[in-house]
Amino acid sequence: MNYRNDKYGNKLSILGFGCMRFPKKVGATDIAETEREIMLAIKNGINYFDTAYIYPKSESVLGEILEKNGVRDKINIATKLPHYLIKKREDLDRIFDEELKRLRTDHVDYYLMHMLTDIDTWERLVSIGIEDWLSEKISGGAIRQVGFSYHGNSEMFCRLVDARDWDFCMIQYNYMDENSQAGRRGLEYANKKGLPVMIMEPLRGGKLANPTEKAKKIMERYSPSHTPVQWSFLWLWDQPQVTVVLSGMNSVQMILDNVATASSAKTEQMSSEDKEMLSQVVKAINSKMKVGCTGCGYCVPCPKNVDIPGTFAAYNRASSEGKIPGLIDYFMCTALRPTSTAASQCVGCGRCEKHCPQKIEIRKELKNASKYLEGPLYKTARKVAKIFVKM
Repeated sequence: MNYRNDKYGNKLSILGFGCMRFPKKVGATDIAETEREIMLAIKNGINYFDTAYIYPKSESVLGEILEKNGVRDKINIATKLPHYLIKKREDLDRIFDEELKRLRTDHVDYYLMHMLTDIDTWERLVSIGIEDWLSEKISGGAIRQVGFSYHGNSEMFCRLVDARDWDFCMIQYNYMDENSQAGRRGLEYANKKGLPVMIMEPLRGGKLANPTEKAKKIMERYSPSHTPVQWSFLWLWDQPQVTVVLSGMNSVQMILDNVATASSAKTEQMSSEDKEMLSQVVKAINSKMKVGCTGCGYCVPCPKNVDIPGTFAAYNRASSEGKIPGLIDYFMCTALRPTSTAASQCVGCGRCEKHCPQKIEIRKELKNASKYLEGPLYKTARKVAKIFVKM
């Protein structure tokens, strides 16, 4: 495993373990499998684990496994404050104390303001007293370092970087988002300010692990030979400004493959030819994608139970790989459920758009997806499915 330093010289594995989605078993977290994977990751040198207050069962499962195996002090825990749930200063203690209890620890190594959106949001927290609260927690050792996670454009990101003396930050960044989101401009700006940058969505919601056929062929014809996942990680680790890249690993093989890539990755090792190849991959992917959704899930739950990320994933697949594969995906994620989650149930309230980091016109795109996917074949299959789903 390769390591890079944080702001204070602590070594962090360049591959971090994203804990948003642990393996499932009959609808619930598979504790045994999750434990096996977390311990394998630690054994292979991964020492940065990222979770959040709102990730279902994530903090509690992680804390249980770390305590059971006596490895809390061998790793760094990063978790997040849901500022959108904070109305008064007392809420800070209530939520943070709950997080410590879930994690079965007396401190958090890296504490982030979760999805900090803009300066106004930060100033609202300041007015509640968060600066004094953070100072108290830091001086008492309950919080080691403070940062923020961010989805949005580079201009606002740079303003947030300047809002206080942060210890680190986290952004969505990959070769598809080089010039969107915080982008390379934001990455380099944070680095110049001395901030380590943690990376989320390195595979853009899994899309870069399985890109379009045209994109795959570009990679397959190129030498040296790497998988789409390896190219995604190597592009990130090539940049010295990147500190940790998170991966939501949920299989033993995935962990071993990513560890192997992380163990051989170096900064500034990609050639100009490598980068040009990836630019051709970007063009190939963009030529087929209908909606730039990463599947982050911030738009749900929908008041009308629409599966927004599932709909867009199926819509994009239908446009890039053929209508039948996309229609099958859409049928499975909307019709094969006790309660339908179809896009046609959208009433246009706009609640989802307020939370979308990608600023997608969700209502408009849901109408487009519904028109494209919910034809006679889908409607007939859904009627049949209702009979079996209710049995």
